[in-house]
Amino acid sequence: MADELVQYSVADGAATVTLDSPHNRNALSAQLRRELGAGLEKALGDDDVRVVVLDHTGPVFCAGMDLKEARGSGAGDQGVNEFPAILERIWTSPKPVVAKLAGPARAGGVGIVAAADIAVAVEDATFAFSEVRIGVVPALISVTVLPRLTARAAHELFLTGDTFDAARAAEIGLINAAVPAERLDTEVARYVRSLTLGGPTALAATKELLQGETSAGMSERFAALLETSARFFAGEEGQEGITAFAEKRKPNWVPAGQTS
Repeated sequence: MADELVQYSVADGAATVTLDSPHNRNALSAQLRRELGAGLEKALGDDDVRVVVLDHTGPVFCAGMDLKEARGSGAGDQGVNEFPAILERIWTSPKPVVAKLAGPARAGGVGIVAAADIAVAVEDATFAFSEVRIGVVPALISVTVLPRLTARAAHELFLTGDTFDAARAAEIGLINAAVPAERLDTEVARYVRSLTLGGPTALAATKELLQGETSAGMSERFAALLETSARFFAGEEGQEGITAFAEKRKPNWVPAGQTS
């Protein structure tokens, strides 16, 4: 269907789930979230699928939550309420998940990258935990991001919201490799081939081993953080930040005269 925002294909034991909403930078709209979840379930339920690849169309991997939908919505209607299920499904998937980034990721999009087992990005891809810049909290994505990042990097990047490049992302553990654009397909294919050499049940058990206690308490951590995340999205500060973003202006808490 032409209006689908997530595409699905299978070849050589790998299911590719492609975010296909370039008009809004693959933002996590209600429709995209629903279709992404369905694509993941389809891949995980297919015995012929050994590896899941998360891909995208357009220049941006994922811009995070769809702020147009978040604007004016109450805490109970925020898209972040549905997001934990997607992150947890990627993280706990018995099949390895590879994220393929030909462009930037922001906020919730970085949470997806962190949830994947392996992530490869082009060298000019950028990343940012931009939540604080619009008055919200990176609460939910912290569940998948913090186990990947060094503590110092997490404090710096969560609190400042600064943009960082793919080389820094690899250095702090967010992604596995930053490669030239012409090598992206080859590098992802190399990882997929290596992963399909492992026994399916052995890979699933090894993932459990690697995750340790992280997966066991994940649902509880998401539940505990969900109220905080939704409350900030719906709150006065969050709504001001979202409105300012839409109006391409600085939020009212930024000191007068500050230009960046």
